[in-house]
Amino acid sequence: MKSLAVTTIKAHVDHRERLVRVLSAATFLIFFQAYMVAPLIPRFSIVFGTSARQIGIIVPAYLIPYGVSTLFYGVLSDHFGRRRIMVASLLAFIGLTALTATAQTAGQITAWRFLTGVGASGVVPLALALVGSLFPYEQCGRPLGWLFGAMAGGAAFGATIGVMAESFIGWRMLFVSVAIATSVIFVFLLPYGSLLGDRTAEARRPSLKDVFAGYRSLVGTGRGSRTYAYVFWNAIFHSGVFTWLGLYFARRYGLGEVGIGLALLGYGIPGFVLGPIIGRAADRWGRRWLVPAGIAIAASAAAALVADMPLLVVPLVVTTLSLGYDMTQPLLAGIVTSLDAKRRGQAMGLNVFTLFVGFGIGSYIFGEMLRLGFAAALAAFAAVQLFAALLAIPLFRYERKI
Repeated sequence: MKSLAVTTIKAHVDHRERLVRVLSAATFLIFFQAYMVAPLIPRFSIVFGTSARQIGIIVPAYLIPYGVSTLFYGVLSDHFGRRRIMVASLLAFIGLTALTATAQTAGQITAWRFLTGVGASGVVPLALALVGSLFPYEQCGRPLGWLFGAMAGGAAFGATIGVMAESFIGWRMLFVSVAIATSVIFVFLLPYGSLLGDRTAEARRPSLKDVFAGYRSLVGTGRGSRTYAYVFWNAIFHSGVFTWLGLYFARRYGLGEVGIGLALLGYGIPGFVLGPIIGRAADRWGRRWLVPAGIAIAASAAAALVADMPLLVVPLVVTTLSLGYDMTQPLLAGIVTSLDAKRRGQAMGLNVFTLFVGFGIGSYIFGEMLRLGFAAALAAFAAVQLFAALLAIPLFRYERKI
């Protein structure tokens, strides 16, 4: 009997680990699709006959509705189960990504990006919340590392392989290819439906009062408010800088699509390779020093981009910028999963809302600051990020190992 119990537990653990891998693959493709767009801004400017700043709106047009929609998906998952929401959202992502390839004008591709942002946002935040349910807090760093590593890997390959592949297969086929690959992952996800979670017998339709009370409880503590505030600013910083790196390389170094892809090759690689390791470090030593260090590293990278450096050095700076993100957002997400055990879906929904709205706002603000030039925009973003790093030292001093 004891042997049977041990075997059952091991089977559950193995099943849980495989689910994390499948969800990581889905996360990878969602972020691949999100990040392959920004480096193509110079290309889309030519295709649709508009300025780079005007077509650049396709980035916040996806990111902001993605973030806003997570508020609804998170609450609904807590009351109606994750499985239905995640399956429907992944199917919406597949269909809308494929339909984006049909766009004929700048307005049409902006509309498809908006709809994809709304439809796709029920997968990643619920996968992050699921980790909080399947793993105890002291063990969640590693699986969160896998998911955030997949985000970083998707960002890395989307920004590099995506823009390079566009030169060979065209941007329309690029979107279709992502839809086909995600369809394959969807098939692999189906056997794990029982672990995703269904509607419980106690579930009831949430009232607006319940929803707002939940959000007030999440941000009503010092720990919650400072964590979400840093998620928001860090997203503004990283998206602002990253979104316009393609244009940065095109203008400063005269690079085309392949050159931009190669220059961005290091972005996301630290998280893709080191995500689980960074997660284990957070589990072992806490987050009190890792978070401020990651913010400071990102600030130094943005400051370095102000200078006229040899082209061969710039990819190393881009990799350093990515490392700063990979040392912060995954660890902040770990804190979010522990804010309220009864509202993990809502907590992570608010986290992804804050993250993606920050992404959208950051890309827009940096684009507007380009009126002053890249040097001024980068210097301003780097200065605020450095101040945030210094402030994080006292604010996160209690985020030790539990």
